[in-house]
Amino acid sequence: MSSDDKNKSTAKPIAKRYEEIHFVDTAQSVWNYSLLTDDDVQNFQNGTHYSLYKVLGNKQVQVLEKWGTYFAVWAPNATLVTVTGYFNDWNKETHPLKVRSDNSGIWEGFIPDIHAGEAYKYHIHGYQGMKLDKGDPYAHFWEKRPFTASITWQTQYEWNDAAWMKTRKKHNALTSPYSVYEVHLASWMRPDKHDEETYNTYQQITERLVPYVKEMAFTHVEFMPVMEHPFDGSWGYQGTGFFAPTSRFGNPQEFAAMVDAFHNAGIGVILDWVPSHFPYDAHGLFMFDGTHTYEYADMRKGYHPDWNSYIFNYKRGEVKSFLISSARFWFEQFHIDGIRVDAVSSMLRLDYSRNEGQWEPNEFGGNGNIEAIAFIKDLNETLYRDFPDIQTIAEEASDWPGISRPTFEDGLGFGMKWMMGWMHDTLDYFKLDPIFRGAHQDKFTFSMMYFYDENFMLPLSHDEVVHGKSPMIYKMPGDEWQKFANLRILYTYMFTHPGAKLLFMGDEFAQTSEWNYKSELPWDLLSHVSHGGMKYCVQKLNELYRSEPALYEKQFEVGGFEWVDLNHRAESVMVFKRKGKKEKDDILVILNVTPVVRNDWEIHVYGKSEWKEIFNSNDKAFWGTGDVFNPEIKAELVNEDDKWYKLKVQLPALGAVVLR
Repeated sequence: MSSDDKNKSTAKPIAKRYEEIHFVDTAQSVWNYSLLTDDDVQNFQNGTHYSLYKVLGNKQVQVLEKWGTYFAVWAPNATLVTVTGYFNDWNKETHPLKVRSDNSGIWEGFIPDIHAGEAYKYHIHGYQGMKLDKGDPYAHFWEKRPFTASITWQTQYEWNDAAWMKTRKKHNALTSPYSVYEVHLASWMRPDKHDEETYNTYQQITERLVPYVKEMAFTHVEFMPVMEHPFDGSWGYQGTGFFAPTSRFGNPQEFAAMVDAFHNAGIGVILDWVPSHFPYDAHGLFMFDGTHTYEYADMRKGYHPDWNSYIFNYKRGEVKSFLISSARFWFEQFHIDGIRVDAVSSMLRLDYSRNEGQWEPNEFGGNGNIEAIAFIKDLNETLYRDFPDIQTIAEEASDWPGISRPTFEDGLGFGMKWMMGWMHDTLDYFKLDPIFRGAHQDKFTFSMMYFYDENFMLPLSHDEVVHGKSPMIYKMPGDEWQKFANLRILYTYMFTHPGAKLLFMGDEFAQTSEWNYKSELPWDLLSHVSHGGMKYCVQKLNELYRSEPALYEKQFEVGGFEWVDLNHRAESVMVFKRKGKKEKDDILVILNVTPVVRNDWEIHVYGKSEWKEIFNSNDKAFWGTGDVFNPEIKAELVNEDDKWYKLKVQLPALGAVVLR
C-alpha cells in the first residue's frame, strides 16, 4: 500500500456533524462546513488554543457520505480567499471559501473528492486589493523546494515505542546522563557527498544514523530545524512550515518512523524550534493577508536586523495560539522528547541588535519584551503540563535571570539553558599556547562561579565551526599530535564538568574543515588513526559519563562538584572531584594542560585510600602515546583523623586522567 493510499484509508470521518452542513448552491464546488466550535474560536483569539492543528489547515473528512478535504485558514483582513491547486488547474476563482460570521477572520469550506497528496495554496485578496498566493500555515506536508505549495495530508502513524514512552521520564531527567549529538540531517551524509541537491531519505538516514548514534553512546540526538523551509542556506532556521517535517527527505509518516527507530534504540530526539522569527518568502507568513498578520506592524519590534526576517507578534492571541500549538504538535504527533528553542535572547530584549533610537522601551521603561516573556512562560507551562517527561532547552546567551527556573519562582520555565559563557571561556583557554595557560586559569575555572544559577547544557554546537571560526581541531595550538591531545583533554573536561553535553556532528572525529551544509561530513578522515582515535575517545567519554553515577546524579546540585587542587598555576594542573549520591561513587579528574609529563604527581584527597584509573585521554587507542598511565595508585595516609591521603599519579603530557 502506498503512503498516499494508507493516508486515505486511515482518515476518519467526523461523526455527527452533518447538521452543520448547508448547501449554498448545488452547483458550487465548495460546501459550507466547519470543524470549529465557538470555544475553538474564542480560545484561538484569546491565545489559549494549543491544538489548532486539529481544526485549522486541511483535514480529510467524510461529509454526507462524500470524502474530501476541509480547509480552514486565518486571514482576518482578506476580502476573498480561494483554494487553488492541481485539482482545479490552479484556477484562482472556482473554489472560494466562506468567511465565518463571528469576526474571527477564519475562512473555511469543504471540497469533495480532494484526498491526501493534493498540492494547493490559498489565493488571498488582501488589504488594499493586494492579491497573494500563500501556503497553508497549518499544513502537515509541503512540496519539495523549489516548489512552494502545501499538500493535503494527515500525520497518522502507528507507533511502536511504548516501552520508550513509558520510561522516558528517567531518560530525560536532570539526574540522568544527557549527552546530545547535534545533527544537520541533509549534510550528515549524502548520496553524493559533493552534491547539495542530493538527499538521503528519512529511511536511509535512519538506517545509517541510528546505529551510529547508538555506537557513539549519545543519549539523545538533536536535529537542526526539520520544519519546512525554502532555503537550504538558512540551515532550517528560516521556516515556513511550522507543522510540517521537511519534504526533502520524505513524508511525515517516514519522519515519524525515524523518531520511532531512535526510541527503539533507546535514544531520545530533540528538535530545534524557531519561534523567534520567520522569512519574507512570498508564500510564507509575512504580510499573510496584505497586512502584518503574524508579525509586529511596528518594525522596531517586527523586523530582525540580524537575519533579515520578521518577528512574531507575541501580543496577538491568534499568533500565540499558533506558536504554542506548533510546539505541542511535535510532541503529540511525533513523540519528540524535547525542543531546543532558538534565539531566546532576541525574543526577550527589545533592544537586541538595535542601537539607541531603533527600539522603543516597554510600558515600564525597560528593554524587556513583556509579551514575549509571557508567551515563553505560557509555552513552558503548557508543555510541561501536557508532557511532563520532556525537556525544553533555551539557547540564550545573556545574563537574563531565571531562564531554567520554574515560572512560580518568576523564572521562564525552561528545563535547561545552553551555557554559552562556558563555551566561550573554554575555547578561549584552549586556544592559548600552553605556556600562557597558567596566567589564565581563572578563565578556565570561572564557570563554577555561576554554574548553579541555571540548569546548564555545555554546547559545542554548529555555530562554533562556521563563518571562519575554524573546526575544533584547528582551534587547538601546537603540532598535529598536540592539537589532537589538546582536543581530547578539552572533551574530557567537557564530559566530566557538571551539566548536560552537546557536541556537533563531525566534532567527534576532529573534522579538519569548517562545516559546510552543501556537502557531507568528511567521513574518509576515519581512515586515519588520529581521527579514528578521536572518535573512539568521544565514544568512551560518553560511556564513562553514562556509567559513573558521580557524573550525572548530582550534576545540577552544589554537592556534586568540588575543586580539589587549583594551586599549581605554573604547572597548569587542575584537579576536581565529582560526587554521586554515594561516597563510594566519587571520581577524581586530573587535567594536565601542558605538554610536560609529570611523574609521581602528588594529590591530597580525603575519604578513600583506594583509587583506580578508569580513563586516560593519552590511551594509545585514542592516538595518545599510551606510555604514561596508572596501573596502580599509591596512597599514603597523612592524617588519620581527617582521613587525608596523599596520592602519587603519573600524568601524561596534555592529558586527562580520571580515577575512581
